[in-house]
Parts: sequence; C-alpha cells; structure tokens
Amino acid sequence: MRVPSRFATLARTLRRSPREIERGAEVIQVLAPAGWSTARVEAWLDWAESRPLDLPRIGGAANEPEGDPLGAIDAWAARLAAWGRAIGLFGGAKDTVAFAEELAASVWLGLAAPGPSRPHGVRAHPLTDDRLPPAGLTPPLDLRDPAGLQALAARAAALRSRALANDALKALDEALTRVTDAVRRCEGPPAACSDPRRNPALARAAWAARQAGASDAVILSAIAGAQGPVAPLELPAPPPLAAFAERDRVAAGGPEAQAVAEAGRDGGVALAFSLRDAERLAMAGDAASAALSLPALDQLFGDDATALEDLARLWTLALEIELSAGFSATAQGESARRAARPMLLALTGAPEALLARGLSVESPTAVIEIAGRSALVSAVSTQTSAALAQRLGPCPGWEADAAEALEELSVRRAEALALDHPLGARAAELLAGATETIRQAGRRHLALGLSATSAETVLRLGLDGGWARSVAETGDGEVVDVLAPAMASGLAAHGADLGAAERRLFGRRTLAEAPGLDHEALRALGFTDLELFEVEAGLTHAETLEDAFRGLDAGFVRDVLGLDPGSPEPLTARLGLADEALKSAALYALGARDLADWPEAPAGARPLLAPPTAEALAFLASACEPFSDIPDLTPIRLDWSADPHAAARAVARAAADGRRAVSLRVGPPDASTELDLPEAAPAPAREAAAPAPPPERVAERVAERVVERVVERERARRKLPDRRKGYIQKAAVGGHKVYIHTGEYEDGELGEIFIDMHKEGAAFRSLMNNFAIAISIGLQYGVPLDEFVDAFVFTRFEPSGRVTGNDSIRSATSILDYIFRELGVSYLGRTELANADPDALNPDGLTPRVGEDGEPEAVPAARYISKGFARGAAPDNLVVLPFGRRDESAPRPANIEPEACPACGDFALQNKGGGWVCDACGAAPSMQG
Repeated sequence: MRVPSRFATLARTLRRSPREIERGAEVIQVLAPAGWSTARVEAWLDWAESRPLDLPRIGGAANEPEGDPLGAIDAWAARLAAWGRAIGLFGGAKDTVAFAEELAASVWLGLAAPGPSRPHGVRAHPLTDDRLPPAGLTPPLDLRDPAGLQALAARAAALRSRALANDALKALDEALTRVTDAVRRCEGPPAACSDPRRNPALARAAWAARQAGASDAVILSAIAGAQGPVAPLELPAPPPLAAFAERDRVAAGGPEAQAVAEAGRDGGVALAFSLRDAERLAMAGDAASAALSLPALDQLFGDDATALEDLARLWTLALEIELSAGFSATAQGESARRAARPMLLALTGAPEALLARGLSVESPTAVIEIAGRSALVSAVSTQTSAALAQRLGPCPGWEADAAEALEELSVRRAEALALDHPLGARAAELLAGATETIRQAGRRHLALGLSATSAETVLRLGLDGGWARSVAETGDGEVVDVLAPAMASGLAAHGADLGAAERRLFGRRTLAEAPGLDHEALRALGFTDLELFEVEAGLTHAETLEDAFRGLDAGFVRDVLGLDPGSPEPLTARLGLADEALKSAALYALGARDLADWPEAPAGARPLLAPPTAEALAFLASACEPFSDIPDLTPIRLDWSADPHAAARAVARAAADGRRAVSLRVGPPDASTELDLPEAAPAPAREAAAPAPPPERVAERVAERVVERVVERERARRKLPDRRKGYIQKAAVGGHKVYIHTGEYEDGELGEIFIDMHKEGAAFRSLMNNFAIAISIGLQYGVPLDEFVDAFVFTRFEPSGRVTGNDSIRSATSILDYIFRELGVSYLGRTELANADPDALNPDGLTPRVGEDGEPEAVPAARYISKGFARGAAPDNLVVLPFGRRDESAPRPANIEPEACPACGDFALQNKGGGWVCDACGAAPSMQG
C-alpha cells in the first residue's frame, strides 16, 4: 500500500538545534526542533528507552544516528516500515522507505505521537506460528452477577494495599532506625544502653516502633544493630477492568455505583451501560494507540481536510503494523488483541484548536466542527481497515460481529450527513464506499476508537494544558510565562489588544502609577529611593504583593514605619491602606491568574477567556462518541479528598446524563497536606513479668509506688434491671408542668429518664419523649452524665423563667436547663447548679422531722422507700433514726491540761476517783493544789 508524500517534504525544512539535556548524572547532546521544550524532549527520550527494537530478517531498517538519542524516532519508524513490508503491506523498498519517512516526519512536525509500547512481552510472531492459545476476547465484568461485584471489591482491596504499603513501610523503617540510633548514641555500658528500662530514649523509640506495627522480635533485632536499609516495594498496579451495569440501577445510586467508586479511583475501571460497549471497553486495554494533534494540523495546514485524511490513513497503517509486531503483557491480552485487533486513534487538543479559531467550546459551531473531524477520521480509518481486510484478511472476531457492525456503520453514515458540514459529507461518502468493501471482505479491526490518550503522549505532542497562560523556554534555558499561543490567536481573531491581555495576565511588574499604592503613596509613608528600589526589584519575580516587600530592612520597618518586623502578619496589611487599594495595586503590578474577568476584552472574545468546565468538555466528547466504536474513556476527575460516597454520586450523575461509559480518577493529595493533631497522651506500659534477680545481687529496697491502670471500657450497652428504683420530680417552668421520671441501676447510677409535659402540643411532647430516649441510650452506653449536663445547662428558649415545685432550683432558662440542673444536683452533687437553698441542707440528704420539744424525731422509712418497689418487705414500723447529730445543748467538758507524774516525768497523770494515778508507771502520788 502506498502513502502520499506530504509530510516528509515539510519536515526537511524543520530547523533543529543542538540541546543539552540532563539525564540523571550525565548531560547528553540531542538535536531537537527549535520549538520543543526541555520537558517535551525528555518525554521523547523516556519513550525511546521503552520501545521495542526487534527487526525482521529483511532490509530497509535504519539505525539511530550516533550521538543523537532522538534519532530513535527515525529508527522506530524504520522498524515499523520493515515489519510492514515483512507482513505484506508494502510492495517494495521504495514504498517501505516512503512510509518510514512520512511516519517519522509526522512525529517531527508534532502532528502525531505513538502511544506507550512494550519493549518485550507476549506476541504471536507476524511470520511464524508461535503456538499461542487461540484468539479469544476478554469478557467484561457483569455487575448483575455477584461475582462481578466481588471482583471489584478485590480490586478495591488491592488499591488500598498498594496505597498503604510503602507509606507503612517507610514509617516502620524510620521508627526502627530511631531504635538503633538510641542505642548507638547512648554513652554508658552496652548492657545499660540496650535496656529500655535504663535508656529512656530507647524506651520512647521502642514504643514508637511498636505503635508503627513492629513486633517485639524485630525491635530487639534493631536494638542489636541488625536494622539494615529497606527498599520500597514495587507492587504492580491492579489490571484495568471493563464492567457492565444497568443504567437505571447506577443512576439510582445502586451498589454498582459504590463498587465502581471504590475500585476505580485510579481510572482503572470503565463502566458501560450496554453489553456491546462493555465488550469494546474490554478490547481497549489491549489496543494499539496513537494521538493526532488538531492544533498542529490547523497551524500547518489550516482548513485543508486532505491533510487530516492523509494523517489518519498513515497512522491507521502504523497501528496495524504495531498490532502485528508489538508485544502484549499477558497471553490473554495477546489472544484478545489477535481476535479483535483494536486500535485507538485519539484526536487531542480539541479545546486549544477551537480557541485558536476564536470559537468557544460550548458554541454549537465548535461542537459541529469537532464532530465533523471525528467523523472524517473514523471514516478514513474504517476505509483503510476494509482495504487491509482485502489484503490480509479480516480479524478472527469479525464473523460474530459483522451484522451489528454493518448496522452501526449505516447509523454512523446518517449521523455524519446530519452534521450539515463539509467534513461530515466527506465522511459519509467514504463510509458508503467502505461499507461495500466490508460486505465483501470484512473489516481488519473490530474496534476503532477516537479517545484515550495518556498524559505522556500529550506531553510529547507539546500540549501543556494551559489555557490563558503557557510557558516558553528562552535560548539560555530559562522558563518564562507567556500568553498561550492558542489564546493569542483566538483573541486576535476578535480584534483584541494582545498587549493589554498580557498586561492583565502578567501585570506591569512595577508600582509606578499603580492605583491605590503608587510611589507617591509609598513616599508619604516614609519610603525613600532605596526602599522603592528594593520593592521594584522584588516585583520582578514576586507572586504576591507581600513578597515584594519582604526585602525591606528590619530597621526601616521598625524605626520609620513603626511596625514590628518580626510580626507574622503581612506588612502590606499593616500599612493602614484599604483592602481595595491593595487589591488594585496587586492587579496592576502582578496581574491576574486568568483573563476571566478582563473588562477590556471584546464582546465576542469573552466566552473564550475562562477555561472550559468539565461539563463543557464532556459535552464536546459526547459529540464525537457516535463516530467511535469504543466509548469515550476520558475519566471524571475528582479531588483527592472526595470520599467514596461523593465518587458514587459522580458515577450516578454520569449514568443519568446518558454517557455511554464512565470512569473516575481521583487526583493525588497536595504535598502540603498536613493533619493538625493534638498532643497524644503517653501510651500505657505493657505488663510483663519482671525478670528474677541474679543470686549474687543484693536485694534492693523497693519504694512504694502508686500505679494508675488504664482500663478500656467495653462499648456495650449496660442494661437496667427489669425492676428499678428512681424518683419522680414534679415542677413547673414558666407555668408549664414538667414531670421527670428517673431509673437507676443497683448502685444508684442514673440509667434512664422520662420527661412528661402536660397541656403541650403533640409535636413538642413527642420531641421531648424521644429526646429523653436518646439521653437514656447514651447513659446506658457509658456516656457520663457530666457531659450531658455541661452540654444542656444554660440553653435558652421558651418556656423559661420561674420554677416552682423544686426545693433547689428556682429559675431556669429553658426546659432543658431545668432538667439537667435537677439531674446534676441530684446525681452529681453539682450544688453550683442550684440557684436556691433547699429548706434544710443535711449531710445525709434526709430532711429531719422536729418534735414539739425542738428535738429531731425518727422519720418513717416509707417516706424514702417505695413500698411497691420493696413489695411490702419494708414494715410500717421501720424508721430512720436521727443518728450522728451533735447535741448542741449538752454542756461540753472543760479543757483540762495534763499533769506531769513526779515519779516518771511522763504527762500521763490522771485524776481518777478523787485521786491521781499515772497511766504510764502506775504511781498514785498525793498532790495538793
């Protein structure tokens, strides 16, 4: 098959210049096109290191030029051409060389880039029978089957293990290293340094290692100095999966959405809503891929549609050769690749191409423009696939898929005509001719996709992803910010002032004539020419206005401005200027992050200023999907902090929006992410048997110590006894009656409360009843009553005011305030919550009954003990005696000073029976006076 000579002639005029690129510890020389950035060159060098190098035993392959690693591009094209000739695609050396030159030229011009390939692996040799398993397709997961959900759960577990493994290994290695260092840095006898009881630093490090997951045996090994370096684990990524689920169930948030959200956070799970699409997604993992750059095509060829046709035909041939000569990772993947021969020819840079033409991504014209190009590329690939089937035969899976594929082509041709666009009409014409060929000879490829481009492939095409801002590299290697070329072209198409756009975006880098904070305003604050020079120099590379003022002398800030130079508060915020003035000055000097709010933009250019939203990009991709056998594989991107429920909602929304397939990709966390934790309490020591002292060791005196033992209470519900005691307190708060019923455990601890209110609305009574149930459940699960009291006292709402019927509480700010005051006073002894003294305050809590003579009397026990609770076990004559009370009316004995015994001298002489007797020696001296 011949290819037209279009790109090679143009590539010969491409100027290449020598460049020095740092690769690890060495600097290499390359010849790269002048417009390629260093990052782009490095991306091509990375690709060159992983490309296959095998060649058929036939001439026509070129070697890499010595000293130029980028010569790998020409060598790669020559290898594919050689294999193409070997399998019968090219009739002679001339066609082979022409194909190699055209393919390499398209790469050098930035029009296309190959996708990732393997240097080795599993392959059915293009020219010999390798006795591989018969060709067969990989079935997708059916999430209607529980086995499919189990497979997703297993992948989710593998993702979690991969995410945690190296972090845990790093933390454990650091902890064990600290254990070894604690021994090594110890100054003293080796036995003492290796003993955690005698080396406090070692004890702390050992505790940290144990908390990191190290066993005691490993810690002892680290103490002995056997801790060596640890290498990170190279865990393989879980394989990508294609799944099928019913759209209605996923849109309703069924378990399928949750399973995909947990197992597909890395973009490795593609969920389709029809079985045919799921089967095509399963093929995509084994497809040969490449990317075509729409911005580069527009820049070089403008509206010349034949350039797009030639490029699509050239790369369809290249991917066909890659399917034959390339390698797969597994035998199953190679089997599926031979059965379907899938390829992905992605159209990249569509938003940038539309922007350069001055079209908004969301405009109908833009959508039709991209849909027309997609239809044309799909039609050219289909036509080329039919021609290859005539020459080499259809793929093995064609017969089973022929009827549906032909019907799909008919629908695709009608949709191309419905675009009402010249590219759509041309695509319909090509599809009509291809359909006749396919009916006779079949199709070489079962699935032709137009999406799925890796980030590395996009980088090799020079698409940096910037919208208004881009970067450029100067001759000396410095990277500077510039107005993105596509944005510049789009603004120019609407007559915008590009200089004004650059000033808006990057600022003027000076405060001269700045609104709100110009040089005159700074001089009025005390700035001299020296300080102004420092500020202007700082504005050259400053990102914020505060950065430009950091270079000011501390003495100037303190003595002239009268401000503390060590204050963490920004200096600009302490100059006494209004916030609006500072914002205006910052915008004038440093510019804006984007052009979204640029007031000077022409009306026609304003839809172009803001980057397209994710919804707009998804709509643009959906316009291209009708012309692709494989659904769009662009994942929905979520922030790293999105939980599985948020991810599941994103999957459900995509299903409800009618997308053919959906996948997710959760971004990596920010490097500055840090958890603010309070200081942790010291861990309790693990109980261990004390070693027996050696026989020759002298017994040491052990001082008595008070040891606090921390016991973790089991979080189980503590049931109340079926027959329980308590009390009922009736009171009125602001005229509203409240009855509090309490239930207690055997030890008197509060276990439940009930709250009854009369003559209130049914809704309010129900809320109070259920609130009491919630408090009761909390008490029975171990929530301290103090927590509830502290949480609800002093709450303020109606009814409130005076409290009657309670001897300790006279007023409350709300019903809840009264209830928890009462509980705090009665069960916790929180007398500070009582705002009135009871009638009498007694240590035993019992109000005494006073008789006619003023003396306390015995009180019947029935006043405090429930006769019903005791089932009559308490007799009626049981009383509570007023014991333990001091009789204040009884005369107190006089304070008698002790006397010394004349016999023994001890102060133990007592007057007994009218005589003196010594309790120490027994003498009975006669004493006078």
